[in-house]
Formats: sequence, C-alpha cells, structure tokens
Amino acid sequence: MSDTCNSRHFSWLMKSCFPNPHDTTTPLTPILHPQTNLSSLPDDLLLECLSRVPSSSISSLSLVCRRWSRLLLSSSFLHLRRTLHLLHPSLFAISATECGLFVASLPFQCDNASWTLPLSLPITSLSLHHIQGVLSHARAVAVGPRLYLIGRNAMVRYDTWTTTLVARSPMIFPRKKFATAVVQGKIYVAGGGGSRAGAAAAEAVEEYDPETDRWRVVAQAPRKRYGCVGAAADGVFYVIGGLRIGGAVGNESARGGATGAQAHVYASSIDMYDVEARGWLRSRALPGGGCVVAACAVMGQVYVLASHAVELSFWRFEGRRKSTNGGGFGEWQRIKTPPVPSQVRLDNTVRFSCVGVGEKVVLVQVVGCIDDLLRRSGRSQQGLREGLVLVYDTVRGEWGRGAHLPELMRRAACACAEW
Repeated sequence: MSDTCNSRHFSWLMKSCFPNPHDTTTPLTPILHPQTNLSSLPDDLLLECLSRVPSSSISSLSLVCRRWSRLLLSSSFLHLRRTLHLLHPSLFAISATECGLFVASLPFQCDNASWTLPLSLPITSLSLHHIQGVLSHARAVAVGPRLYLIGRNAMVRYDTWTTTLVARSPMIFPRKKFATAVVQGKIYVAGGGGSRAGAAAAEAVEEYDPETDRWRVVAQAPRKRYGCVGAAADGVFYVIGGLRIGGAVGNESARGGATGAQAHVYASSIDMYDVEARGWLRSRALPGGGCVVAACAVMGQVYVLASHAVELSFWRFEGRRKSTNGGGFGEWQRIKTPPVPSQVRLDNTVRFSCVGVGEKVVLVQVVGCIDDLLRRSGRSQQGLREGLVLVYDTVRGEWGRGAHLPELMRRAACACAEW
C-alpha cells in the first residue's frame, strides 16, 4: 500500500466529490438570524436543555424570566429529569414554630449520611397568617422537589431547589389529623375533624392540583375517620386507621356501646380509593388488629406500623394490582418489627412518621412532650430523645439506624422529595 496519496489511485466517483480548485464561485455561508438564542426555542426543546442543568443552577434559572420559571415548575420538567436519573430522593423534615419554619434534609445516596443544618425560613408579613395556620397537626407531602405543608386552615409550599416559601390555597374544609398522599402528581386528603369541621369535612375526599392551585371534592368517604394516615400505591389512595367521629357517635362511644366496638374496627381498617376510576375498592383490615400509628408506600407496597398497647407490629401489603379491573391485590405479611428502644412508652405522647424513600422505609420518632413524660415517670433521658430515625431496607429485610433528627426540629412533619 502506498504511503502517499495520489489522485490516480481514486476512482472517478470519489474524484467527483472533491472541490474544483479552478471554480471561482463564491462559497455559501450560513445565514444566522440575529435573534437566535436559547429563549427562542419552543417549549419542548427548551425543556430538553433546561432539564440537563445541575440542581445547584436551577435556582438561578428560575430568575431568568417568567417563562423559564413556569417551565421549571411543570410536570414535564420533572419527568425529563427523572428520565435522565437526575432526581434523587431525600428525606425532608419541616418544623413550624412561632419564629418561622425550619427545614432539614437527609440524603440516602451514600452510607452514613447526616442531616443538613436546619434552614431557617423567617416569617414575613406575607406568610405570617399561613405559618400560624400550619403550626399544629400539619401533614407534609411532596410532589417532585416541592414540599407541601398542609395545616388545618392553611397550606404552604417549600421549593427545595430555590429554598423559597410560597402560600398556597388551603383545603376547602378545615380539618386536622387527616390522611393525605400524592397520587399521579395530585394531593388527596380524607378524614380528620376538629372543632369547626362538621360532617361534610369528615366525609369529603379533596383533591389538590399543584399546577392550578385549586382544591375540589372528588368523592365521599365510606367512613368518617379521625386520626387516620394516608399512603398511595398503584393509583390507589389508602385511608388507614383512625377512629369513628360524629356527635351522637362520640356519646355512644363514651358509654361503651356498640359504636365503641365499631371505633376499634376502624383503628385497623383501610379504605381504598381508586383515583382513576373515581370509586372505592373493597376495604381491607390489618390481620393483627391494633391501632395504626404510621404508614407509607414503597415500590408499590404499603407498609403499616400498628400499636398493641405494649408492643408494635409491622406489616406489608401488596398494593400492586394483578388485574386491570381494580382487584387481585396481594395478601398481608407480617415482617420484622422496628427496634424501638424499650424506654419509649407507647402512648399518645409518642408519634411516628413513616416515609418511603427510594427502596427504604424511614421511621422517625416524634415526641410531643418528652420532657414532661420523663419527669412524670422519673426515668432518665439517657438513650431516649426526640428524633430517633430507623431505616428499613425493603430489599434485605433488615432494620438499621439513621442519623438523629437535629434537636432544633420539634414535632416535625416528614416527607420524601426528589431533587
């Protein structure tokens, strides 16, 4: 083979592709529109570009213009980042005080992760009323990277990317100790009650659309529950546990009549609302009974923590439907009980928050008045503190310890956000 290139070695077809050196025709030059830039792209192409930026730059991008800010808030942007594996689940805790909101996060992308220092969001004249409305009995849920703290008569949205706090529309019916979960990008609430919550609030199932900031009633609950918890799996909103509420019902329950037995049944029963079909599926009940104190969903399975006065039990329910007609759910399975310290007394002074983070179930112990509890019982504080974090690996089936919640976070509401 020749070491040099000679035109005699090329075929006539290849020679026809070479430019003629004797051609004096002026070469063509590309014509660029003077206003060609990133913002001139249509929304779908602009989203493709924006979805690939680092998370640390999203806060700056949202300040470019209203159009970019709108696109960054869209569900399409979240879908693209999730497809590109740029969204990572983290546990967030929000604590509301009279001084404002405190936010801390715990990532699970690496071993031995620790909580970030609580971020303080000071109260402003715009958010003062809304912060006061969510101080007590708040529930936290997340839609993508945004946390929604839902209170009795107010709701605020915290953006994990921009660290901004925005007031959102409150629920139609004021209520507390209700069940809530996110299904297909929308927030659902059911149950609950309160001094100003009548029968309509207890029966109404409300749906919130984050894109329009509007609530609407989508169904009537088959049972009125107070103190229930929520979870979501495979398009189904689970309303779990709680006690029966109502005027006459409460009086009968106090006398220990038949309604008291019905309230006991409610504490371990589950109502299942099919969001797409807009109907209720056949109710289920926890096999071991007891009072449901926490629940969450992980990888299509619902995990329920129940209290039996002197002990806890932990259960898994297959939430993935085997058929398209809404039936064919799996059975209950009792799994390893969380290693809660023996110093923790299982009464109404101790609450648990159960959150699904990736393939893990995270159990956070929240004690409302632990100092008073210890003084009354005469026990030492050694080994017992608020914010105990236990992590259940659903793949290995083992419990482990996570980093304690920062001491500043009191009565925190927890949720998993992708960011």
